[in-house]
Amino acid sequence: MAVQIEIALPGETKVDALALPFAQPVGGEGARIVDEKLSGRLTRLAESGELRGERGEALLLHTDGDLDAPRVVAVGLGERADVDADALRTAGAAAATALARVGGSLAWLLDESLRVPLPEQARALVEGTIIGGYSPGRWKTQDEGKRPLEVERIVLAHFETPELRDAAELGALLAERTNRARDLANMPPNELNPAALAEHAVALAAEHEQLSAEVFGPREIDALGMGALAAVGRGSQNEPRLIVLRYEPPQPTHRDVLLGLVGKAITFDAGGLSIKPAARMEDMKGDMAGGAGTLEGIGAVAALQLPVRAIAVLAAAENLPGGHAFRPGDILRAANGKTIEVINTDAEGRLVLADALWYARREGATHVLDLATLTGAMELALGDLYAGFFANDDEWRDRVAAAGERSGDLLWPFPLHARYRRYVDSAFADMKNGSTLRQGSPVLAAKFLEEFAGEGPWAHVDMAGPGFLERSRGDYYRVPGGTGYGVRLIAELARELT
Repeated sequence: MAVQIEIALPGETKVDALALPFAQPVGGEGARIVDEKLSGRLTRLAESGELRGERGEALLLHTDGDLDAPRVVAVGLGERADVDADALRTAGAAAATALARVGGSLAWLLDESLRVPLPEQARALVEGTIIGGYSPGRWKTQDEGKRPLEVERIVLAHFETPELRDAAELGALLAERTNRARDLANMPPNELNPAALAEHAVALAAEHEQLSAEVFGPREIDALGMGALAAVGRGSQNEPRLIVLRYEPPQPTHRDVLLGLVGKAITFDAGGLSIKPAARMEDMKGDMAGGAGTLEGIGAVAALQLPVRAIAVLAAAENLPGGHAFRPGDILRAANGKTIEVINTDAEGRLVLADALWYARREGATHVLDLATLTGAMELALGDLYAGFFANDDEWRDRVAAAGERSGDLLWPFPLHARYRRYVDSAFADMKNGSTLRQGSPVLAAKFLEEFAGEGPWAHVDMAGPGFLERSRGDYYRVPGGTGYGVRLIAELARELT
């Protein structure tokens, strides 16, 4: 659903609810005026402790005709000194949740007393409202009347400026693309297999004139010498796909720059013959969350018509046990000619990424970013808020980190020291796809991938924690499942490269 964005002065347009952000201590001219029109009801609620302004708190009031809007949602931002874009996104989600039985239209009263600039406020509130209003229950058939209703129109109660309009529309586009990536990650594996994901990519490319898609099946994968990707997909009757999207703007700012985006797209991961425990295996439909973020990320770049060339490569496969499945002890030959001893078939993500990284470089990618739900140890380290990432270039590392901070797709740099490489040495092949030591598994995976990343800046994002949630995160991600992590990061990184 495309959410309509309007900018109008308070009272100029009818809405179903007015959202009023509250920081601690309460301030702002807008809050004072609304409180006066409500005969001091907000002040009395604050004095009674019912309205505290805590981050993520929402209090819904009926105005009984005292305002043009029939409802006011008072939404907490937390301590005024700590208010940032994430606090505003969380406020947007709280308002969307409070209006889940109403939906319709919502006006946000911007607060000029906050340290966050108004365009940044607008973008964050729009993003939070759309992302926070998302429901994963599209397969429910009972109680359809009880499904949460989404906000269909967002009004920013302020006089319009080009900066405010651009920021709000950017927030809406990126939030909608983020939710599209969530839809893909939440699709059950009996609906979304590698071939179905490829169909989504082709349909996405058809939406944008400068975006094209190409899909390689098993025969083409073998012809390219992609022994690692082919091996991972052998155990399933749903054969693997290499999905390639190219974005070629008519007038790129730097014609010699090609942003390479690589996504792990394991549409279901049972672990292969090194089978996973049964508990929570149903969440392994989300092992393609990196691919989903990559796909909708390049879609966002195309929708924004950014003047930067980009290529996205998704390595899609199902990792299942079966008579044709690859085995521990197998030695695979990747597309760059290097050989890999398999010691664990559940370390399959780095195998498919190896061939995809090689392909992105072969096609001319100058700056590469890969996204993958790769290691459980990274989730143990950083939880469900930050992704960890590794980079072979200091400048590229800093640009990726800055894009993460601006976008809300947060990440944190980890070391890529050369001496970690010895842990994936093999006595029989060029390397092995893991280590028997229970140490440093995220960095060992990164050192493995570095062997296939080619020449030039490269960053590997291990998004195992924030890519697919088991429960509400307590901020603007309020439901379990896919988060669309990577869409906003990719868009910010592409904007930075223009």
